[in-house]
Amino acid sequence: MKSIASRTKTLALLLLTASILLSACGGNPEDSGEPTETPLLDDFTPIVSATGKVVPAQYATLSMEAGGVVVDLAVAEDDAVSAGQTLIVLGGQEQLEAAVSGAQLELLAAQQALDLLQQNAVLSAAQAQADVANARRAVDDAERALVNVQVPAKQTDIDQAYATVILAQDRLDKAQDDFEPYANKPEDNIIRANLLSALAQAQDVYDDAVRRWNNLSGTGTDIDLAQAQANLAIAQATLARAEQELAERSAGPDPDDLAFAQARLENAESQVNAAQAALDRLSLEAPFDGTVSQLFVRENEWVSPGQPIALIGDLSTLQIETTDLNEIDVARIRIGSRVTITIDALPDLVLEGTVIRIATKASQGAGVNYTVIIALDSVPEHLLWDMTAFVDIEVDE
Repeated sequence: MKSIASRTKTLALLLLTASILLSACGGNPEDSGEPTETPLLDDFTPIVSATGKVVPAQYATLSMEAGGVVVDLAVAEDDAVSAGQTLIVLGGQEQLEAAVSGAQLELLAAQQALDLLQQNAVLSAAQAQADVANARRAVDDAERALVNVQVPAKQTDIDQAYATVILAQDRLDKAQDDFEPYANKPEDNIIRANLLSALAQAQDVYDDAVRRWNNLSGTGTDIDLAQAQANLAIAQATLARAEQELAERSAGPDPDDLAFAQARLENAESQVNAAQAALDRLSLEAPFDGTVSQLFVRENEWVSPGQPIALIGDLSTLQIETTDLNEIDVARIRIGSRVTITIDALPDLVLEGTVIRIATKASQGAGVNYTVIIALDSVPEHLLWDMTAFVDIEVDE
């Protein structure tokens, strides 16, 4: 195709030459008595002309990441779509949905296991604190018992303890006398059972009273002393063990158990993400608001990964893209240059626009041509994608 820029320049030169010739052939100005106007080019605006096409500002040829059979072709050509709207669905969703559900169940179980581990650690620490408190009380009791064996008590305390022994002895004797008549009765005899229980209680009270009186009166035996010392040693060891347990449990769950629970949770999250991603690859969604201009597949057809599926574009923002602007002419163009556009299919239409982008690298194909993008001041009703356009771009002289 002959360059429009060359045609435009040739036309301008022809007009200039014709104007000069007409002026020369008009006769002597003195013969007519009227001055002859000399043609002026002050209003001439230099331009660069090129061919282009109408394209959306945003468009894309869509493909699938996965292969499969088209089970649902949810749109038709020329349908308007919204960003995120499902366009095509491939078969095999049931199996992947089950995989997603299984992965989500494992994720829930892993999270619950981690939560339970942390909750048990809190409860274990609280129990350890209670154990320490009990062990300290046991040490205090053992120390007091040992002191009672080793250190003489006040005489008033000894007298009181002795009186308690006498009273306990009297109750024990009465309980023994009451039980004697029934000693040979059957063991399931109710009266015998009640009297035997009363006798046992009286014996326990008496033994405690005697033990206290012996402790206070300093008459504790060597066995009592050894027992008190042993009880204290046991209480102290129990306290040390309880304090160690508290220190360990206060640090939280066992590090190995915690690391395993966290690793399990992370793995479960990864499995959910992987299963969901595999499921998502079976459906194709619109990446932006636009119109489905072309579909390359039909329902029940097999599609391969990367195979063109649909062409969509935002037809509300049409613009012009040049196709044959050479390297000489593009060097004269600037961002913001004003442009006059005519459309081959709409001859009565003249549009205005502005250069918004100049390619920094030549386009592939014959010759050294650069793509220039022109934004339209307004988009007329009947302008369609891929219509041929002719552009005149204003340039500096």
